[in-house]
Amino acid sequence: YLQQCDRCCSFLIFFKSAACSMGSRTSGLYSALVKTVSRPALPHPCDSTYNPGNDLDLDQDPADPLKLLQECREVLINRPAQLQRAFIQTGHGDARQTIRVMQWNVLAQALGEGMDSFVQCPMDALNWAERKYLILQEILTYKPDIICLQEVDHYFDMFQPVLASLGYQSSFCPKPWSPCLDVENNNGPDGCALFFNHKRFQSLNTTHLRLSAMMLKTNQVAIIAALRCRATERAFCVTVTHLKARSGWEVLRSAQGSDLLRNLRNVAQRIETEEKTDTDVPLIVCGDFNAEPSEDVYRNFATSSLGLDSAYKHLSTDGKTEPPYTTWKIRPSGESCHTLDYVWYSHRAFDVNAVLDFPTAEQIGPNRLPSYNYPSDHLSLVCDFSFKDPALVSQ
Repeated sequence: YLQQCDRCCSFLIFFKSAACSMGSRTSGLYSALVKTVSRPALPHPCDSTYNPGNDLDLDQDPADPLKLLQECREVLINRPAQLQRAFIQTGHGDARQTIRVMQWNVLAQALGEGMDSFVQCPMDALNWAERKYLILQEILTYKPDIICLQEVDHYFDMFQPVLASLGYQSSFCPKPWSPCLDVENNNGPDGCALFFNHKRFQSLNTTHLRLSAMMLKTNQVAIIAALRCRATERAFCVTVTHLKARSGWEVLRSAQGSDLLRNLRNVAQRIETEEKTDTDVPLIVCGDFNAEPSEDVYRNFATSSLGLDSAYKHLSTDGKTEPPYTTWKIRPSGESCHTLDYVWYSHRAFDVNAVLDFPTAEQIGPNRLPSYNYPSDHLSLVCDFSFKDPALVSQ
């Protein structure tokens, strides 16, 4: 079914066939995918009335994630082993109420194959038939409660149906002018996607943003989801965003970050009013900011009145330094190793219990990312949070 988005000037294709290549065997994931996409087509993603819970069967038992993980490993048996990463314990919060959050720029398939020029990565390593299993393996390995993704261009035919079968409710916000649309045989626009375990969290409100800079709308987007933790009854907001890329655009990124902070403040205040609470609604903000810690947009988040801190500073010995890299690739212009991805959180409301460490340069290998054993040029960030005692928060 081909539908045109008047506002986004783009096309989205909904596949209701089993034409996707899944390797030589019929797999459990393949069967689950066919079953899910054979449902009625989802409402248009640019429709303001779209309810991301409508496509989730709340009464259906979720698929077995361990079986799907094993299936991924079977499909990938001829590829090098998955990068081994360990969680570093950073705090002493209540582990029984841990909220695990994943932040990840997954690399849009159209960009990886058609535009990003990873000169040391063989094209065969990027074929979607196997790369999607690498992506799912990464997600299933760490079992996040909340997943914040950027550069998603296979939302409707892979991410949404498979993760819905695992019990995730979701929302997708495409870029208005996605560069994916300039690639031949693309799968529609890329954008940000946010997933959460519906058994752990109740959706209160979802806001899609087209970020502004100097009062002008830009091509970058964000999703703000207000959730209620069913175990603690506490409300909080989770945000996913992807700011403008490339050097020379630092001022624009700073303006986009300021616009996001303004919107976060407004949404949080609205939720506080609806919840009739005197305390600030806690925030978790995930994103590929395309900005090193030296940029203004980073400093603006670090000094914001919203009381945000960066979770991955907990990996450093001084507690003040970001990791040396979150993305590492080789392009025609040379090697690119940068820290661009962050998980910000309300430090007065959350404890950071653990963060997932990064692989070493030796583990990543001389050809860097993406590769036969890692599907993206960005590494995933995974953090375990827990709510602080409400009495401490109010103080």
